[in-house]
Amino acid sequence: MATVKIGLLQHACSGDPGANLEKTLALADAAAKRGANIICTQELFRSQYFCQSEDYANFKLAERIQGPTTEAFQKFAKKRGVVVVASIFEKRASGLYHNTAVVIDADGKLLGSYRKMHIPDDPLYYEKFYFTPGDSGFRAWKTRFGKIGVLICWDQWYPEAARLTALQGAEIILYPTAIGWHPLEKKEQGEVQHGAWETVQRSHAVANGCFVAACNRIGLERPVGGPGIEFWGQSFVAGTSGEVLARASATKEEVLVVAVDLGQVDSTRTHWPFLRDRRIDAYGDLTKRFRD
Repeated sequence: MATVKIGLLQHACSGDPGANLEKTLALADAAAKRGANIICTQELFRSQYFCQSEDYANFKLAERIQGPTTEAFQKFAKKRGVVVVASIFEKRASGLYHNTAVVIDADGKLLGSYRKMHIPDDPLYYEKFYFTPGDSGFRAWKTRFGKIGVLICWDQWYPEAARLTALQGAEIILYPTAIGWHPLEKKEQGEVQHGAWETVQRSHAVANGCFVAACNRIGLERPVGGPGIEFWGQSFVAGTSGEVLARASATKEEVLVVAVDLGQVDSTRTHWPFLRDRRIDAYGDLTKRFRD
């Protein structure tokens, strides 16, 4: 298919994992009814963003890849004939956990998974306590509706991640996301922070001649008290030249369905041949932390 529709599910999350799953499935169904072919959830949508604290009790939220979330979306994907990217808190083994996204084809088959590679450790984003960095590399999957790659939230800031995913053939890069403001910083820094987040992802679309779709949550979450995090929503889809094709609001629940022409990937990469002109012989220092 040359033209496909991407569906992004933007919503608030409660403290009830079962209710969050049912809500997300309902929103996915609404997206499918509007013609979405590829549907993406938010990051860690089955709970509130628990990484605001370091609490061993939160490991009880984790599940296996072939667990209830994946199985529910496999049934949904097969029923609706859609591709699904669904975020899970993965328990790989005792003491080994990942922030993972599963990729399900339109026949319900589990094509594979991506484990978040870049793990942040910032105030209220204490992810290193919970997640082991991914070890499956950067990947893309051929689905019924095009070749897609998946990266997760903090991966958004790294051009290397987007480039390596594009080099796997990805026509669309999807980013399940949970990012927002520290409320006390919003007035002074909020506009700049959000602008940087959107700009860097749009630049990935430009540099790689592909579509980029970021799905973020909304709402103020304070699972451990204090100011909490105000998630800024504004899920969006960028075109192959970085243009914003559609953007959701900052505060409202939305099912964002956006049509994209996959033929533009070939056209853009032909007219802006950044992949052709890469100096792969000169990039060895990228494997170093810093060149002193």
